[in-house]
Amino acid sequence: MRHKTHIKNPIIPLVGGIISLMVAMGIGRFAYTPILPIMQSHSHFSETIAGYLASSNYLGYLLGALSASMFAWRKGKSFYVKVYLVINILTTILMGTTENFIYWSILRFVSGFSSGVVFVFIAGIVLDYLEQQGRTMWSGFFYSGVGIGIFLTGLIVPVLNDFWGWQWTWVGLGFIAMCMGAFPLLLTRDAPSLARAEQSAKQIDDSARKKGLLIGLIVSYGCEGMGYIVSGTFLVAMVGGIPGLGTLSALSWAFVGVAAAPSCWIWSVIAKKYSNIAALYAAYIAQMIGIILPVVFPNTIGVLAGALLFGATFMGITMLTIAEARSVFPQQSSKIIGYLTVAYGIGQIIGPIIAGVLTTRTGSYNSALLFASITLLSGMLFLSAKYIRRVLQRNLE
Repeated sequence: MRHKTHIKNPIIPLVGGIISLMVAMGIGRFAYTPILPIMQSHSHFSETIAGYLASSNYLGYLLGALSASMFAWRKGKSFYVKVYLVINILTTILMGTTENFIYWSILRFVSGFSSGVVFVFIAGIVLDYLEQQGRTMWSGFFYSGVGIGIFLTGLIVPVLNDFWGWQWTWVGLGFIAMCMGAFPLLLTRDAPSLARAEQSAKQIDDSARKKGLLIGLIVSYGCEGMGYIVSGTFLVAMVGGIPGLGTLSALSWAFVGVAAAPSCWIWSVIAKKYSNIAALYAAYIAQMIGIILPVVFPNTIGVLAGALLFGATFMGITMLTIAEARSVFPQQSSKIIGYLTVAYGIGQIIGPIIAGVLTTRTGSYNSALLFASITLLSGMLFLSAKYIRRVLQRNLE
């Protein structure tokens, strides 16, 4: 009988997880943002069409996350991480082989589906490894993979486009992703099952009381998905449309990546000192400021400061939300991550469509950014209501 071998050193799964997020999220999912204005200038499609393409990707992401968390998968998580990582890379390459909107939509959908599967499964693997080794603070480094991937696309896209055009930019990014993906494809392994003692009746009752907070987290996270994705989709195009700031469009996306890469580690330190919930409030407020800054100050400082605040918060909110949810139901990490990702995915589908329509009708991104800010405020308020309710329950006991 053959036994699966597990990796004892958490560095290996951590690095594999970081690279997996760089490939599936930073490139496969978010390369669309810096390439979008280049594609529009050559293919002449509207912001509404751009929003539908983005939403096709996020619909796929939603269904991928849902299937990863809800359905039984016969093989281990690492097997599906590898399969869907390859699919994700191929869809990136194929985006540069056509100019047909229907084909683009299909490819963005498949890319999103594979991103959702990879994110849920690789997060479950890495976070379980880190928990077993007592290295939960390292989760911030894991999530940095998204920011590093975004930073790379912000730097590489303008260079590839200058030499070969937007189509070969997609192909080039796909081959870069293929080279990077070799590490997780070869070395990712499933984490051994967590051995936990049975909970006491008091703990089980406490978990039942926390279900209200979990619902609050899920709804709040859905608002985050709907709000952040407006900048996540249109930031580069928006900056390119501000008179005198066209040269900053690609740089603004690189700034997002620079801020996102260390952000999760910084937020984990803040959460350890105060709490996940307190850190989430701060992150929501900072993100709202970052999104609205380019509207209030449509200049270099406003754009770059907004990009930094946006990059410093969107993955931090993901990490903090997942960390708080895992503390509610630690035995069901992949399922809880899946539920959260589904809510996030629903928000991401709706957000770009509404933003695209608002921008097309008003001729300005300001209305879309205002919509995003209001949505984020709603998410934060909903989270606050659930948290206040939990505090009151504790005080009444």
